Amino acid sequence: MKNVLTSLVARQAGKYGDRAAVYYRRPDGKWLPYSWNEMLTMVSNTACSYAALGIREESRVAVFSANDPFTLVSEFAAFANRIVPVSIYATSSENQVEFIVRDAQAEVIFVGDQTQYAIARRVAARVDCLKQIVTYKPIVLHREDTTTLNFAQFMRIGENARSQWAAEVERRTMAATPGDIATLLYTSGTTGDPKGAILTHGCFDAALEAHHRRLPSVSDKDTSMCFLPLSHVFEKGWTYFALDCGVRIYVNSNPREIQTTLAEVHPTCMCSVPRFWEKAYATILDKMGRMKPFKRWLCRRALEIGRRRNLDYVRRGCPVPTLLEWQYKFYYKNVFRQVQRIMGVENGNIFPTAGAPLSNNITEFFRGMGVPIVVGYGLSETTATVSCYPYVNYEIGSVGVPLDMLSVRIGENDEIQVKGPTVMRGYYNRPQENEAAFTADGYFRTGDAGYIDKNGALFLTDRIKDLFKTSNGKYIAPQAIESRLGEDKYIEQVAVIGDNRKYVSALIVPSLPALKEYAGKNGIPYASDEDLVANPRINEMMAERIEGMLSGLASFEKIKKFTLLPAEFTMEAGELTNTLKIRRPVINKRYADVIEAMYQ
Repeated sequence: MKNVLTSLVARQAGKYGDRAAVYYRRPDGKWLPYSWNEMLTMVSNTACSYAALGIREESRVAVFSANDPFTLVSEFAAFANRIVPVSIYATSSENQVEFIVRDAQAEVIFVGDQTQYAIARRVAARVDCLKQIVTYKPIVLHREDTTTLNFAQFMRIGENARSQWAAEVERRTMAATPGDIATLLYTSGTTGDPKGAILTHGCFDAALEAHHRRLPSVSDKDTSMCFLPLSHVFEKGWTYFALDCGVRIYVNSNPREIQTTLAEVHPTCMCSVPRFWEKAYATILDKMGRMKPFKRWLCRRALEIGRRRNLDYVRRGCPVPTLLEWQYKFYYKNVFRQVQRIMGVENGNIFPTAGAPLSNNITEFFRGMGVPIVVGYGLSETTATVSCYPYVNYEIGSVGVPLDMLSVRIGENDEIQVKGPTVMRGYYNRPQENEAAFTADGYFRTGDAGYIDKNGALFLTDRIKDLFKTSNGKYIAPQAIESRLGEDKYIEQVAVIGDNRKYVSALIVPSLPALKEYAGKNGIPYASDEDLVANPRINEMMAERIEGMLSGLASFEKIKKFTLLPAEFTMEAGELTNTLKIRRPVINKRYADVIEAMYQ
């Protein structure tokens, strides 16, 4: 069995040559490509650089940067050497970086910007294993720093030493086995220290094969926007799969620029988290609400026709009635296509989304208007995808059907358990956690609750550790409530509270720009953000919207009280993980007084 990642760049260079492989965006905004031949040259030189610097097989190197084409070069050069790249989120704190570098015993760290360089220098002063810092971007070096290299200098070491080290790199490549560690992916973790999931080359071989089977429409005619961090298993796994398909990759280095880059590139594929679609949904509904009556009616009619066509017929693989198809074509041309073009998604082939629940309303909305959102579920420990929508007969509200190679079952406490070739070997240096992570018969305990319906579709309930019970004995799934509220244009973040309480409450971070616009239109004065969120009229308006958003839930699931917060939850404060998941223990502790006030 081959190690796909070890030979991927060389194989694709032989097939595609000077065809564009990866695009990067210059500071002036222009997109420029690296061809497959150029990628192969950079990977080969970097691979020789590793060997020339004495980085041995099975050693670890860390990548601490925002998305950058050089990230991919660094990783594929490591694979060629049987070296293990370790991804660190670009937003990680100094303590997190030090923990991962020390735990993995990384010998080289690649950094992106000035902030990451400064953190890496301080970490290197305390961690003996770290021998070399390499920068991707232009950096102002510390006046006493005589050892840090920029990436061009690092590659030049290998280029100048090709005659000496190329044969050794080739030997290492040929010695590679599926059991070799491909990467250590440290979970961001909502509690405790991060743990490094050991993903072997065999895990990626199986994952790539499974995705080729499940998603045969993805081909070298596609373009993909690399939007999520490459340190995230979702984007990493998807990008490797896309490269293996010959897809052209556009690397978005700044998440805040995604709307601009989408409008420039118009990709056919892009991974995203639900929050991206929640914001787009809220924006579109807001614009519809501002339209004149006829245009608003036209949009509503279009959505009705789109839902009938795409959800009642296409989703089930059934022929679409002729009249309905004619109507859909009219509305697609005059309504849907225009909205898609403004978003930059009008060429969509597949837009995978995972990482948190996406409400049924939003899924149906975009699917109805012809945007091919593919809902899925996965973890770092399973090399990303466990399940995703098939092309037809997917169930709205589910996270799709498990991949063919995996065995998925529901265990004790409704826990989803997974077994198969994409499941990690275990956690690095964590024997006790490994024992707890697997059942006696080898199934990985995901920590997620759910069920499988009669058609084989997997449904998530919530994280088991997030589920709580009110003092009245009623079980609450907070993520389901939070995802509903995330549809609202006035709501940015939500933390649902209620464990051992007599009713459910919430801490809500509102969208301050939207609130300020509302206040201006309704003559609501305020002196500060704190004054705005405390205003009774603002709170009355929010209460009405929350009641409407949660209609249909049982009374014990509805939010009885809430507090609007004037500042966002942040990663820097430890309130969010690097994947933007809420750290509930931190929030419960930090806002203890506010929470108690809602129960007095």
